[in-house]
Amino acid sequence: MEAWNTNNDPKVIGGYFVNSVKNKLGCPERIRADAGTENCYVKQMQSFLRDEHADRFAGVCSFMYGRSTANQKIESFWSILRREVTSFWMDLFKQLQIDNYFVGDLLDKNLIQFCFMDLVQADIDSTVSVWNSHRIRPSKMASLPCGRPALMYSIPELYGVSDCLKAVTPERIELCETECLMKDNIPCDKDIFDLCQLLVNENMWDFPADPHEMCDLYIQLRNEIMNII
Repeated sequence: MEAWNTNNDPKVIGGYFVNSVKNKLGCPERIRADAGTENCYVKQMQSFLRDEHADRFAGVCSFMYGRSTANQKIESFWSILRREVTSFWMDLFKQLQIDNYFVGDLLDKNLIQFCFMDLVQADIDSTVSVWNSHRIRPSKMASLPCGRPALMYSIPELYGVSDCLKAVTPERIELCETECLMKDNIPCDKDIFDLCQLLVNENMWDFPADPHEMCDLYIQLRNEIMNII
């Protein structure tokens, strides 16, 4: 899971997908996604990567649309993610707005991204790690395996299920990469990023790991830049 400055650019979403394929040297047997426009590149890439295979889900059959609300498991996870991660950040940013430190303009949005993106990503990564290590309890449905997700994914044969990773060639992955926008180390507008880095270095400010202390840095940067402009 990735935190970034957009969640609806299909080239960025495609970049997440290609990075996963590159790391695994394979793509899923089949992908199910909702009909949002941000998924169109994933659909095309998945079909392209799978068209050299010969199983019944090869090619265009390897991608299907479906409403996310019909997927109880992912809806349950979104509920957990909101409770464990996003509610905290929503409340924190809402308080900045209440205190008149955020008005929603270009500067404020980019300062939020500059200051908090890494902290949000670390929070998400921690939650995913815990989720992948928790134990799934036995279900009344005999077809559903139980165990720890990380082990079930890494060693599926121990749970009586097959590995659905389909090998793809590096050449095809490289072709897909050319159509993507990859996440980099600049989480906001580059000019604002460079200015913030300059101010941080000039004033010898630290990047705190605590979100509430990061709010102080956000306010300091905001005040400095508003005085400049």
